This record gives sequence, C-alpha cells and structure tokens, in this order.
Amino acid sequence: LKALGSRSAPITIEVFSDFQCPACRTTYESTLRPLIDNYVVTGKVYLVHRDFPLPMHTYSKTAARWANAAAHLGKFEKVEAVLYAKQDTWGQSGNIEAALAGVLTPAELKRARQLVESGQLDAAIDSDIALGNSKRVSQTPSLFVTHRGETTSLPSGGVTYPLLKKYLDYLLKQ
Repeated sequence: LKALGSRSAPITIEVFSDFQCPACRTTYESTLRPLIDNYVVTGKVYLVHRDFPLPMHTYSKTAARWANAAAHLGKFEKVEAVLYAKQDTWGQSGNIEAALAGVLTPAELKRARQLVESGQLDAAIDSDIALGNSKRVSQTPSLFVTHRGETTSLPSGGVTYPLLKKYLDYLLKQ
C-alpha cells in the first residue's frame, strides 16, 4: 500500500504526485516529511500517495512502477524518499534501479524488477490517474484533505508546512 499511518486517523490526505516533478520533491521534503513525523506517526493523519505521472516527464511512469513494486514489498516509504532525493540523477539517466540499490537488498531489487517488468503494476497507476482526473487534478503536487466526510482541495502546486499545520490543527479542534 502506498500509504502511511493509520486508516482510522481523523484526517486523510491524498497527494497526487509525480516522482520526476521538482515541485513534488520540494513538497515531499519540506511539507510531507514534517507532516509524517508530526501527524502521521502520531495517528492524526493517514497519508495516501497517488501516482500522477505527467507525460512531459520521461521516466515518471517507470518511477511510479518502482514505487508500486516497493509498496508490494513493504518498502514504499524508503523508496519514495530515495526517488525524490536522487531525482536529478535518475531523471537524467533513467536508471532508477541504481538509485534504489542503497535502500533495497539485492533480493528485493530483483523482486521489484520482476514486478516492474511484469506490467501488472500499471493498473494501480492508471487507477490513480483516473481518480486524479475525476478530481480535476491538472498539475502536481495536488493535495486533498478529508475530514469528517468533507474533502477540500488545497491550492495546487503544494503548500508550505506551516500553512498545512495551521489548517490541520484547526480541523483537529473541530
């Protein structure tokens, strides 16, 4: 599963993201990492990653396949972090496997490669894209916050952590 935290958390945040998108990397590093540490780990937020690879990014769909393969192995969180951290490297070369060699064992890499090459991961990615289209996602990152059955779309292109924190704290007091 490409999600972190408890399904029973009072708030769910869905992030439609492209691993090759610089704005997605910035949002991941400066907003989502502190969100994970302060809200996901404490059971207040259930964070769901949705793949939304954009056509102009040559390797983003392949990166999404690797992330989905990692999710099958229970390694999504580590792989997501590395895909963003090494975005400039694999974004140039297309060698995603090399970027992941530091966080997956050789056996895990082999299993992930089999999943990536099998073609069976595309259905999950296409499902995320269809969901994004139904929510009128036009750029990445796009974040949706659901609290008590109400879903709010945050300004596209990402939000700062201090702003998101204020909003979440407000919702949690409701």
